[in-house]
Amino acid sequence: MTVPGRRSSTFSRLLRHGFTDPSGAERLLDVPELSTLRGDDVLLDALGATADPDLALRGLVRLVEAQPETERQTFTTTLLAAKPFRDRLLGVLGASEALADHLARHPRDWESLVTYEAADLHPGVAEFERGLAEATDEVSLRVAYRRCLLAIAARDVCGTIDVAETAAELADLATATLRAALAIARAAAPADAALCRLAVIAMGKCGGHELNYVSDVDVIFVGEPAQEAGDPEGGEAKAMQAATRLASHLMRICSETTVEGTIWPVDANLRPEGRNGPLVRTLSSHLAYYQRWAKTWEFQALLKARAVAGDPELGAQYIDAVSPLVWQAAERENFVPDVQKMRRRVVDNIPAAQIDRELKLGPGGLRDVEFAVQLLQLVHGRSDAGLHSGTTLDALAALAAGGYVGRADAAQLDEAYRFLRAMEHRIQLYRLRRTHLVPEDDEDLRRLGRSLGLRTDPVAELNKEWKRHAAVVRRLHEKLFYRPLLDAVAQLAPGEIRLSTKAAGQRLEALGYADPAAALRHLEALASGVSRKAAIQRTLLPVLLGWFADSADPDAGLLGFRKVSDALGKTPWYLRLLRDEGAAAENLARVLSAGRLAPDLLLRAPEAVALLGDPEGLKPRGREHLEQEVLAAVGRASDAEQAVAAARGVRRRELFRTAAADLIGSYGTEDSPREPDPGALVDRVGEAVTDLNAATIAGALRAAVRAEWGDELPTRFAVIGMGRFGGHELGYGSDADVLFVHEPREGVDEQDAAKAAGKVVAEMRRLLQLPTADPPLLIDADLRPEGKSGPLVRTLKSYAAYYHRWSLVWESQALLRAEPIAGDRELGERFIELADPLRYPAEGLGEDAVREIRRLKARMESERLPRGADPTLHAKLGRGGLSDVEWTVQLLQMQHGWAEPGLRTTRTRDALRAAHAAGLIPTEEAQTLDEAWVLATRVRNAVMLVRGRPGDTFPSDPRELAAVGRYLGYEAGHVGEMVDDYRRITRRARAVVEELFYGA
Repeated sequence: MTVPGRRSSTFSRLLRHGFTDPSGAERLLDVPELSTLRGDDVLLDALGATADPDLALRGLVRLVEAQPETERQTFTTTLLAAKPFRDRLLGVLGASEALADHLARHPRDWESLVTYEAADLHPGVAEFERGLAEATDEVSLRVAYRRCLLAIAARDVCGTIDVAETAAELADLATATLRAALAIARAAAPADAALCRLAVIAMGKCGGHELNYVSDVDVIFVGEPAQEAGDPEGGEAKAMQAATRLASHLMRICSETTVEGTIWPVDANLRPEGRNGPLVRTLSSHLAYYQRWAKTWEFQALLKARAVAGDPELGAQYIDAVSPLVWQAAERENFVPDVQKMRRRVVDNIPAAQIDRELKLGPGGLRDVEFAVQLLQLVHGRSDAGLHSGTTLDALAALAAGGYVGRADAAQLDEAYRFLRAMEHRIQLYRLRRTHLVPEDDEDLRRLGRSLGLRTDPVAELNKEWKRHAAVVRRLHEKLFYRPLLDAVAQLAPGEIRLSTKAAGQRLEALGYADPAAALRHLEALASGVSRKAAIQRTLLPVLLGWFADSADPDAGLLGFRKVSDALGKTPWYLRLLRDEGAAAENLARVLSAGRLAPDLLLRAPEAVALLGDPEGLKPRGREHLEQEVLAAVGRASDAEQAVAAARGVRRRELFRTAAADLIGSYGTEDSPREPDPGALVDRVGEAVTDLNAATIAGALRAAVRAEWGDELPTRFAVIGMGRFGGHELGYGSDADVLFVHEPREGVDEQDAAKAAGKVVAEMRRLLQLPTADPPLLIDADLRPEGKSGPLVRTLKSYAAYYHRWSLVWESQALLRAEPIAGDRELGERFIELADPLRYPAEGLGEDAVREIRRLKARMESERLPRGADPTLHAKLGRGGLSDVEWTVQLLQMQHGWAEPGLRTTRTRDALRAAHAAGLIPTEEAQTLDEAWVLATRVRNAVMLVRGRPGDTFPSDPRELAAVGRYLGYEAGHVGEMVDDYRRITRRARAVVEELFYGA
């Protein structure tokens, strides 16, 4: 019976010692086996020092109850008398429910914690082999393994060994276990053992001496016939079959689950050809594969290879043979694309719901550090054997000692990595489950925080420390890759180590820079000196270099940044904008490295970089606002040429705004994900370019009129947009297809009016094509009646007379996209009234007209496609390209527009949607045509953005082709997939066109 006063006192003591369930703890302390220890502060102090005192006490009660009656007194006496043993046992029980379960099943295993007590030894493989020596079958091996694991965990939770030593001991225990498992497999099949030599090569964390508590143990098996084996005919095949049986048995011993749990899965998928390849190969077969077929990531994996079990001579031969291949990987042709793919795969493999809790793969996680260190080893280990370590922290220290990483940076990263690994260890230790997710439950977080020494407010302190260290790691690309590049070109304090020019060039080359020497010159020009400008550049450049390296053309990005900085470097707001507005710097990097058009536009007026820092800066401005600005600028100009120069300057700025928004939407940034709907990007570009070209033409018209006639032209005058202009579908390289229409004012002679209108047209075209730094706007009036042979401008009556008497079906088809864009609005609307009966004929088209349209289309396909062009890749005239889709939609508009109001639109996609809504095109076929039209339009836009000049086919230059691919959403190394996808999508569209347009 418990005395009330005593109960209250014990309850308070338990709270002070960190118990969260004092009532439950009191009940446990009342069990007969522990009742004599109830008032002992020694025990309570020890329990209070554990990660979870409640968990530790529950485990202790289970362990005491499991002791044989004759052993309980010995156990409790030892528990109270031996502090190191008490701390280790209770430390394990408070951190690991799984090891408490093991002790309850094997109550005498507590004695293993006394074995190491006297001399805090750091056992090696030999010591663990002695601990496993009595294991003769799978079950006894599992029990012995857990007993050894118990001793490692005890040293770990008590701080006797640090996180790196814990990982190394776990790897040594894994080595001993693999040897014991192989011995059991050999004993079970002595005939197989006699036929072959088998070496086990540890990979991954086991090979790197940095294993987790619960992790797959990655291995590669190497086999050879036994030296004394005869029978050369078929002898190798028999030997390899025997070796495969032994290897398979070894894997089962370690991987299968029994009442004692699993030791760990043995994973051989890093072998040549992965799970599809043979489990065991000869040494020569391994080498043949690596020399001919292996990918870069496989050499990166071999960086940690270590012979651990089986035939030691064969294992050593394997390591000696593959090691030179590892250090030649950075010279491989596809090294940079492979590296970029590996970098992206880190984040791509994370389920979205887990990304914020992922210690291993998440941003700022363990894989970020390991990958970065390995990449630097591959780059610089070619010429520095001191970097040839498979252990992450040892390699990081070697990189710092060699000057490849700043010492302060390496120290910060070392600290962050150790903390994150310690978190990972303690999370796994609780239930001995393979996980890298930070728990969400507060009780689990409290235990985790306390296990790491955070006792005041464990949950809050843990989250704070975790986020702090993850933030350090998130900057690892800046820390490890880019800042030392600046040190290579900067003046360092005496005694500081820096990258040599050769090492800096190697790193730039590995990051994708095609001309490392030029890149270093740019860095030196940007970052050298003691000026405030140079200081800010040194802060910005490490981040910018990473963004440039993530593009298809890092060299162009860095060169563009130097040019912009040379132009604006002395402007106070420029560097401040990039330094203080993170989005501005990343946006600039994306724009400068994505192609020629946007940088060329920016360099003609570098102050436009301010648009990249304004949250509203990349939103297109509407036509009304643009026209107001252009007309105001024209009104302030002293002559027509200055007026149009001002209008073209507005167009240049807005073209840059549109291109920048398009590129950033296509690439995505840290703050703004990639636009998921390509059609939305196409629509925004088409609308924006159409609006700014319309405003520019309105400005040119006003300037031409003012120069000769002041405020009023003798004739009313309107500009009608045609083709893509009228359809609001202009691309960056599109001409402005137009018709000019006029109507003499009252009392003005028709000939005088015609002369005035002709002069206006001539002056507009001249002004818009004057050679300046701004991109020209080409006016194309070839869609006018009679084509190039007809007059440039007609009266409305003349158009009506021509269309009534002479017009051909193609001219009516051309009017489908006619829309007023500048000049006299009322006159423009009357022109559209004139056009409507022609483009939407009552009762639709007759059979003769349909045949004529089909004939014209077929003729265009055969005659207008450029000689030598691949018809499957020509975005405009090729199979399933723009022309195919547009003519199909336009035929439906002319056939059914009179009856279906939705078809009366100048926009292709709107008309296509209306045709689907009216039941004229089935859903799947409509989606197919839309997808092909959007893709072909984006290809044309991409070519213009990348090359700075229009084009209808994919570029032949590999770097330009890669840039087009990145714009279209394909990662580095996937241009072949991009071209295949284009052919597949347009081939499906062509099949729809054959059915709907040609009636096939």
